[in-house]
Amino acid sequence: MQIPRLHPDTIEEVKQRADIVDVISEYVVLRKRGKDYVGLCPFHNEKTPSFSVSPNKQMYYCFGCSAGGNAIKFLMEAGKQSFNDVILDLARRYQVPIQTLEPEQRQQLQRQLSLREQLYEILALATTFYQHALRQPQGQQALEYLQSQRHLSEATIQQFQLGYAPATWETIHRYLVEQKGKPVQLVEQAGLIAPRKSGDGYRDRFHDRLMIPIHDSQGRVIGFGGRTLKDEQPKYLNSPETPLFDKSKTLFALDKARNGISKQDQAVVVEGYFDAIALHAAGITNVVASLGTALSIDQMRQLLRYTDSKQIILNFDADQAGTNAAQRAIGEIADLAYSGQVQLRVLNLPDGKDADEFLSHHTNAATQYQQLLLNSPLWLNWQINQLVMGQDLKQADQFQQVAQEMVKLINKLEDVNQQSYYINYCAQLLSQGQAKLVPLLVQNLQTQIKKVRTTPITKSPRLIQKPEKQHSPLNLPLGSEHNLLEQAETLLLRIYLHCPEYRQTIIDTLDSKDLLFSLSHHRFLWQQILELQIIADKMVSESPNPLISLLQDRNIQFPDQMAQVEHLFHLNEKYSEDIIRAPLVIRAAAACLEMVAQEKHRRYCLEQWQKLDPSTDLKRKEYYCQELYAANRRLKELEQIRKIQFSDITELSIF
Repeated sequence: MQIPRLHPDTIEEVKQRADIVDVISEYVVLRKRGKDYVGLCPFHNEKTPSFSVSPNKQMYYCFGCSAGGNAIKFLMEAGKQSFNDVILDLARRYQVPIQTLEPEQRQQLQRQLSLREQLYEILALATTFYQHALRQPQGQQALEYLQSQRHLSEATIQQFQLGYAPATWETIHRYLVEQKGKPVQLVEQAGLIAPRKSGDGYRDRFHDRLMIPIHDSQGRVIGFGGRTLKDEQPKYLNSPETPLFDKSKTLFALDKARNGISKQDQAVVVEGYFDAIALHAAGITNVVASLGTALSIDQMRQLLRYTDSKQIILNFDADQAGTNAAQRAIGEIADLAYSGQVQLRVLNLPDGKDADEFLSHHTNAATQYQQLLLNSPLWLNWQINQLVMGQDLKQADQFQQVAQEMVKLINKLEDVNQQSYYINYCAQLLSQGQAKLVPLLVQNLQTQIKKVRTTPITKSPRLIQKPEKQHSPLNLPLGSEHNLLEQAETLLLRIYLHCPEYRQTIIDTLDSKDLLFSLSHHRFLWQQILELQIIADKMVSESPNPLISLLQDRNIQFPDQMAQVEHLFHLNEKYSEDIIRAPLVIRAAAACLEMVAQEKHRRYCLEQWQKLDPSTDLKRKEYYCQELYAANRRLKELEQIRKIQFSDITELSIF
């Protein structure tokens, strides 16, 4: 069911009532510094605080990683929630009445909210029930299994809320429906019971199983994994898909691993529940587990939010099933891996053990495991080694097959330097220790590798590539034009945003000279400013500078575009100096914009003048000659203006 759109009044009321310091203080230790608060950024690992929260502007910004926004965006990023979920959570917290755009949909929305809340409550009750059952005589076998075979401490059992589902078929049904009065349909939707095949009533989905709660990133139980204590199949049984639980988008223990991933700047993915639990118990807390499916793009993107280096290590079992799972996971995220958006590694533990077995069979196992993580091979090295494993390269057919598969892998690389490295790497493996064969094998592989572009790919759509440095006839490099525009337009926009008293001056200056913002991300921001300025003017009595707040709301609708201009909404000491000298900066920046425009016009006139034949197009040739003269003269005038205005301004002095 599609969630009805929330009424703007509800969103605005939530924004007004939600205090950003109050919200962020639940995630970050903040200390007062002047009129603002500072702390360690929750989005990247740092030792010196660069994360700033402004109660006046109701915004946060990190000068280290450029994360920024309002309270709503913070909760979306920190809690990985949707916009609607954040608004609704804050509405409940600050007691804001919920309205939708269509009055007739209010009851529908309330029913949906009520459904999710009731499912959370039912699953929380079930978790408590299973925990209690673990301590009863009927759960003694399960408890001994955890303590004796899994070597888990009481603290770990409590941390992961482990429990036991009794062997009878109607225990949880009776507890939730008969004792707690929960509607049987909701208990079924929570994935705890299922209709009997006979059609006569319901039976428990889990019975005589060790129960492992599955939490969302906020720590709420959304499902269960149940491990049998007998020799029966399936060994592990997961909750079915429910309104709360989608196993392809869920990672076990992510709620407990988020801080560890950020601190270690690395995420480890294992296969089993108990692999993750054992590693956490051993103090290795940057670990999550997949839920029996290949690692999906959605799951990978969740992990990448918490690590700056984008390093993910797959530690699946070393048996054939684990190898296949690793290969499937690599296949799912191959585009991210080949493009460098994830630094993927694969770890196979010695003797084919899984993480839980490794920890229980080695002394000082945690330190050894950390060292193995450090030395784990890159995913492509691992894949290439898998090709060679078990093959007799002295047999021509096997040699040829391995070489062809190697070529397929290398061909997908987009960087010529990486291609060169892996061609040599594969040649070494194929040579089987015969060094004199390596140059020949390198040559043979090179002939099979298609040529690819040599320019490095852009790792993020948020990065802006600089043009090639070709020089124009007036000795103004095209790269310098781009930089000049970037810096001049940035200054104008920053002053416009933070100095309302100079907004009309900027508009008049641009209009009088027919100047436009040339760079696409600045042009986008200017368009948003023009659309929102009238609304902002009406809100001045409510807030000293509502324009920035309104622009921040566009993060939801245009996340990639807004990410490129997010830094303009925030001031540090250096930028504040530019604000103080606003009149000078405006005139100098406008001169720079006009210089670039004049240079483009001059270049166009020169091209046209060079194409014309004076014997047939004398008048047009004379016209372009006059235009060239006028453009050159104006460029010299603008250069003088720019130099005078920038005599005290160093930001653009490189030109």
